[in-house]
Amino acid sequence: MSDLPKVFVAPGVSEEGLSRRQVQVSLKIRELASDFFQKESSGMSLITVTRATVSPDLKNSTVFITVLPETKEAAALDFARRMRTDLRTHVKKQLQIKAIPFFEIEIDFGEKNRQHIDELLMQDKVDKAKREAKEDEEDKEIK
Repeated sequence: MSDLPKVFVAPGVSEEGLSRRQVQVSLKIRELASDFFQKESSGMSLITVTRATVSPDLKNSTVFITVLPETKEAAALDFARRMRTDLRTHVKKQLQIKAIPFFEIEIDFGEKNRQHIDELLMQDKVDKAKREAKEDEEDKEIK
């Protein structure tokens, strides 16, 4: 059990300081943005919506994306930013809230960094397995 004190969190507010409503709206926006980009993109690149954030007043939202292949990232980001008005119209039709947020689109560098760390860890495992195999061979030759 942790020795750290519990942080007081008001009812309806998450530990990250987000209201329950912010979390609900951001999850729904992520889902709707994902559907929208899947339908509207040309297929030249894969646009994945990784997360969405919403301001406390629900008037602004940032949609974070990753793009494959990475060489098409700039073009896909430009496309996604050009489509913000259409995205807002799509969300307006699907989401039952008083004010539809204005959208910003950003590359999710956190996700890119996580993927890079995964690649490094995988490479480390491969290197370790190769070293162990080489050591085993050397031990057999000595005996």
